[in-house]
Amino acid sequence: MMKVVYLPLDERPCNLKYPQQLAAATDIQLFTPSKQILGRKKNPAKFEDIRSWLLRETKEATHLILSLDMLVYGGIVPSRLHQLTDEECVARLDVIKEIKQQNQRIIIYAFNLIMRVPSYNSSDEEPDYYAIYGERISHYGKLLDKKGRGELLEQESEDFILLKQEIPVEILKDFTNRRRTNSATNLVAIDLVQIGLIDFLIFPLDDNAEYGFSAMEQSDLLFKVEQLQLMDRIAIYPGADEIGCTLFSKVFCEIHQYTPALYVRYSSTNGPFIIPKYEDRSLQESIKSHLTASGAVMVDHSLDADAVLFTHSPAVGQSGMAEPNQLFSERHRSYFSEINYREFIQAMQFYLSKNMVVGIADVATCNGSDQTLMYMLKKQGLLEKISAYAGWNTSGNSLGTVIAHTIIESYYHKMIDYERIAKSREFYYSRLVEDWGYQTIVRKQVATNDIPRLGCTYFDISSQLEVIQSIIKQKLEQFIKENLSNPAEGRLKLENVTSPWKRMFEVDFHLSYVMEKIV
Repeated sequence: MMKVVYLPLDERPCNLKYPQQLAAATDIQLFTPSKQILGRKKNPAKFEDIRSWLLRETKEATHLILSLDMLVYGGIVPSRLHQLTDEECVARLDVIKEIKQQNQRIIIYAFNLIMRVPSYNSSDEEPDYYAIYGERISHYGKLLDKKGRGELLEQESEDFILLKQEIPVEILKDFTNRRRTNSATNLVAIDLVQIGLIDFLIFPLDDNAEYGFSAMEQSDLLFKVEQLQLMDRIAIYPGADEIGCTLFSKVFCEIHQYTPALYVRYSSTNGPFIIPKYEDRSLQESIKSHLTASGAVMVDHSLDADAVLFTHSPAVGQSGMAEPNQLFSERHRSYFSEINYREFIQAMQFYLSKNMVVGIADVATCNGSDQTLMYMLKKQGLLEKISAYAGWNTSGNSLGTVIAHTIIESYYHKMIDYERIAKSREFYYSRLVEDWGYQTIVRKQVATNDIPRLGCTYFDISSQLEVIQSIIKQKLEQFIKENLSNPAEGRLKLENVTSPWKRMFEVDFHLSYVMEKIV
């Protein structure tokens, strides 16, 4: 009997619940800690609680999916706030040695983020001073990197000197010292791969860019990985909150001795070459990284594929990418001329008619679905025929989520197990409700119309939490009624709508799915 243990990055649904939902659609049982010991936002999990849970659960486990950020710092946000020394961080990694000593056969897949550097002023998930100096710290890092590469222009040299004067010394020291500590922890993690304590390791690049602190640290890690000839066991690519899904998919493929072949189909000819917002490399290179980390292989022809990943890609990168709540007329002109929606839908219909598994990576916009695409899918009656979908937050978040689900569905494609299918459809429709319904439609409506009159802010709805959660539930139920109520496949029931961090950015809910017939 296989036992897979998973320590998530934090307690939010994307990190804890999504992998659980994927596992529920398989024959693998995923063991996770209770939400109570995982901390909450800026409050770190207690190291001894995490250590005790890991040692207890891994005694008889075959696989461990391990967030080093949770183990060492107590979560993703605490990794940006802690005052731990290098020695304290390295000492906490000794738990991995303890796990291997009591269970030599366990396979450990770990991940540890390269800390993000947001290019805006906000202390919601960063130190308090980031509310004032965040944008300047980010810009300073970019110029520091360009200076190190010998690419600094004359005006940028002047800006660099000015920024160094504007940012208080103690603030810059606090920020850079923490980054050095986190980077040192990552370097030690590479050593653990070298000596066999960690079997596979991912360094996700959280909200990164071509230049900056993240880029510099990535280079240092990559040089060491290459020097130790560990390129086959360590991956570095853009991502963060989807890695739990990615590594569960890798474990799933390993347990079932399955190497899925995925064919990637784009909505834009330029799509593969675009560098998405919050990332540092072309979309095609990111997809290749996600596929290989998930246990899949990219194939050149659809005839060889177990599934087709339809990638709704932007035709313009970085700041030119649209947000889902922008009016269509306000988007960059490439959304009109370099994305062919009709052909994309036509190709999808063709592959579905051939009984192929189809997953959709909706990454043409940031932070939600592209409504133009979604309404076309609805109009053509395709929503019930798609196997997997994701269109949330960053491109990397969406890719990792939908690829993992697509891989699982490709494995079970010709197997009829109604209970398993119902669990898979539950996760699929949850993605539509959250990514399309909440992130694209309801979040903006509530933030614009209800938050101000209730005296709250986007990042703090605690004073009217129950009222706002009730409004969100009503609006999501209306969304389901208008867009997902076709009775041909099954019925959806929305329950327990909450705002995990008492802000508008994310939502949690339970979506029960009652299957009526298989189409």
